[in-house]
Amino acid sequence: MTGRRDPKPSIDKLTRRRFLTSTAAAVAASGLSAPFVGRARAEALDVEKDELKLGFIKLTDMAPLAIAYEKGFFEDEGLFVTLEPQANWKVLLDRVITGELDGAHMLAGQPLGATVGFGTQAHVITALSMDLNGNGITVSNEIWEMMKPQIPVRADGRPQHPIKADSLKPVVERFRDEGRPFNMGMVFPVSTHNYELRYWLAAGGIHPGFYSRDNISGQIMADALLSVTPPPQMPATLEAGTIHGYCVGEPWNQQAVFKGIGVPVITDYQIWKNNPEKVFGVTKAWHDAYPNTHLAVIKAMIRAAIWLDENDNANRPEAVRYLARSEYVGADYEVIANSMTGTFEYEKGDKRAVPDFNVFFRYFATYPFYSDAVWYLSQMRRWGQLAEQKPDSWYHDLAKKVYRPDIYLQAARLLVAEGKAGMANFPWDSDGYRGPQTEFIDGIAFDGRAPNAYLDSFPIGLKGRQVVEGNEVLEG
Repeated sequence: MTGRRDPKPSIDKLTRRRFLTSTAAAVAASGLSAPFVGRARAEALDVEKDELKLGFIKLTDMAPLAIAYEKGFFEDEGLFVTLEPQANWKVLLDRVITGELDGAHMLAGQPLGATVGFGTQAHVITALSMDLNGNGITVSNEIWEMMKPQIPVRADGRPQHPIKADSLKPVVERFRDEGRPFNMGMVFPVSTHNYELRYWLAAGGIHPGFYSRDNISGQIMADALLSVTPPPQMPATLEAGTIHGYCVGEPWNQQAVFKGIGVPVITDYQIWKNNPEKVFGVTKAWHDAYPNTHLAVIKAMIRAAIWLDENDNANRPEAVRYLARSEYVGADYEVIANSMTGTFEYEKGDKRAVPDFNVFFRYFATYPFYSDAVWYLSQMRRWGQLAEQKPDSWYHDLAKKVYRPDIYLQAARLLVAEGKAGMANFPWDSDGYRGPQTEFIDGIAFDGRAPNAYLDSFPIGLKGRQVVEGNEVLEG
């Protein structure tokens, strides 16, 4: 557990009034409208709660929390923050919902899954995306050797990337013919890892299984059986032979390389270029009770994201030193640095440049796009976590209920007014939807404005009025 109290003297009311006056002047000088000046004055200092406990899972993409703490950005907002690692994603979500945690590093799908009531029912929101990319799919050494004959090679003899699941399909079929289950791990049913692993498998003709109202295993009609394993336990579970591969965030893919027990075959950057990964989540009730505190947290984390990416990632080695400590990720510096500093190692010794493996601020990474929410909701429907067809309007309404760019932009305006961020760093005129995205492993384009048309484009997955009943798909 990590905690720090602001060492600066508390600010009395006179000092607050002076500061508010100066902030209002800064806002006015920035060209922002007069109505915003009033909000800036209220939100700049008047946090309703200054002692916070924030949760995280031991992954490198919790970095914005660690950096906001270590660089004093939380303190600058008048916040005394304790950062506390959690055992797994379910415990983390439950503790945010019960109020034991004020907020947390979350999977992008968690606020959405909770709000629609998959597994847990609670209105959770996010006003900040913590990063892009950052995951990989690793297979055991045995599976890698079985895949290699199907993988094209470059002139230098190394495997040609990206490696598609087509090369895994004969292996899965061999397991089936021998009566052996092909097991793979992911971190949570509504995790990015679950959907990315499913996406990659399905793009290679391997069915990852459906969910239904009565069977939430996710293994109905599956060729590969996916199950939950907490991230830090992935390498040990692979080494024990319980699973044959997994999808997880760093440093647990690189840990498999260092231990010599597995080979990462693809990164999520290669599955979906610049995909949203983690978010910072709080309950809607918590936000309503502490709106200025929420803004203060978002401001600090935006500053941390800027610091992590500025000057072409020049600060990453320092960030890795923090993350390597036991209170954060607790892995060797070299393991974390393998991906955080712009490279990624596949087979032992096959290290390649992947400068955007971890992105924290570039490409408007911190902005919570509605279209990102729609993509995750589309995958919930694709695999049966949403049992019935929903109109396009439902996806848009749910995205706007959970993803809150309005809060994000309030925090961004404050940072600009204070001279801590530039106007060009934020998508002020966005309607919340990215343009159509085409850089997926299967080449299928995604337009967040048309989720049902997107679902209809997949050869594997539910579409239209289809429902899963028992062990089959029926036309609804």
